[in-house]
Amino acid sequence: MDGVAAETAASVGSGRGGAAAGSASVTGDHATARLDYPGRVFQRKQSDVVPPAADLTEEPVPGLVGAGKGRPTPKRRAAEAANRRPLVPTDRKAAAKAAKVAARADRDRQYRAMQTGDERFLPLRDRGPVRRYIRDSVDARWSLGEFFLPIALVFVALTALFSQNLAVSGILMVLLYAIVLATILDAFLMWRRMRKRIAAKFGPESLERGMGMYAAMRVFQLRRGRMPKPQVKHGQHPV
Repeated sequence: MDGVAAETAASVGSGRGGAAAGSASVTGDHATARLDYPGRVFQRKQSDVVPPAADLTEEPVPGLVGAGKGRPTPKRRAAEAANRRPLVPTDRKAAAKAAKVAARADRDRQYRAMQTGDERFLPLRDRGPVRRYIRDSVDARWSLGEFFLPIALVFVALTALFSQNLAVSGILMVLLYAIVLATILDAFLMWRRMRKRIAAKFGPESLERGMGMYAAMRVFQLRRGRMPKPQVKHGQHPV
């Protein structure tokens, strides 16, 4: 029995030694592991390795800076910093002063435009060829509306003077109402004729809402107090 056990142990040891020798071979000072697979092991060939990308950045040419522009192209961070503006100015007093100066300059330009009729700086409600045509048409004719305010003041003074006389006060009130109705009728007839001329000159689509009131408000103002200032004299009707 002891002999059989010894032979078995020797065969097992020799088998293990052969497997170890078959699984690993030593060449020189380096050991290379080899696996006993039945098939071929696919390994990456040297030609499959992709070399690192070369640095394609062009080197700056001496003496050539920003060709075509005369200056180098700024970096994105520098451009964003240059375009960035604070929402709240650092110096509020200086900003408020500059805003006041700008507002005053705008008012001065608008006032001069009101005096000269410059279309560039007039308010939006007064701009446009149709609005200018309405103003010139109103300013060129004699209207009852431009005399309404002085006449009304005279009637108010006469009514106060003859307040004790009911008959005279009643007559003055009737005359005042008659003048008011005549002034309204004159403005209505004026706009009716003017509307036809505007449609013939600028087209029906140029008649916007509110133009009739725009003409009527100018009719009931004193000629000296009309803004923008009249640019035509009485009798110089626009063509």
